[in-house]
Amino acid sequence: MRKASSNPCCGLFLLLLVLQFISRISAIRKDPGHVCDAFSLDPLSHCCPETGERFSCYGCNLFSRCCNSYESCVSCCLDPSRTHEDEVMNVKIAKPSTAGTYASVFDFCAGRCRHSSESVVHENAYISEFHHCFSVPSNSSGASDKLAEAHLAGINVIVGRQGEPCDSVCKSVGQSCVPSKLSLLNQCEIMQKYMSCKGACLASDGADQPAEVAEDAPRHLNPGACLYTQTQSLLSCDGSHRHTRRLCPCA
Repeated sequence: MRKASSNPCCGLFLLLLVLQFISRISAIRKDPGHVCDAFSLDPLSHCCPETGERFSCYGCNLFSRCCNSYESCVSCCLDPSRTHEDEVMNVKIAKPSTAGTYASVFDFCAGRCRHSSESVVHENAYISEFHHCFSVPSNSSGASDKLAEAHLAGINVIVGRQGEPCDSVCKSVGQSCVPSKLSLLNQCEIMQKYMSCKGACLASDGADQPAEVAEDAPRHLNPGACLYTQTQSLLSCDGSHRHTRRLCPCA
């Protein structure tokens, strides 16, 4: 009987497969909301180091508050600017009136981001790849949206052609761009009403915002994503970018 010989190449191949699988696993740090890969986890606490990315919304649609991964959903949800403790602490864990409430914001985010009946269709398929959602159960009046819409009364909101500034967009319909209204359109919730914002609503810096990146744009520019600026002074009617379509207030 011949003794079987070990094959070091086979063992190395299996090891590489395992490492490749592990490298795709990410985790979250409970308190600050950091995200990291599996190799960065603390072996004792099983948490990410504080040097990991904090409050990451990578792969999230900030309008729908839904993400394509559980870790990003929890991390994005933990951002105090998106989830307010006084709003979520009274949310019931389940529908029955006897159900309890969440003990902390982390518990709320960890619970809400799991799959639920709201994420599936026909009971056996996800509505979309963004099926990890952290929005508060809908019982609000949407007051902020209504307020923004009220301030846009009399404004003709138009999506321009690719590479076209708002001055030209409005002029094409016999109107003028109203610069004071650009800040109202510079919100993910408002952009989503006029644009598809496929996959994300991202903060950016540019005089062409608010805008949507064209589908044929280079991959690193996030094709299909909506862009808003956090620097209000950059908002301008004459700004443009060859890879974006602007959202313009005309009157």
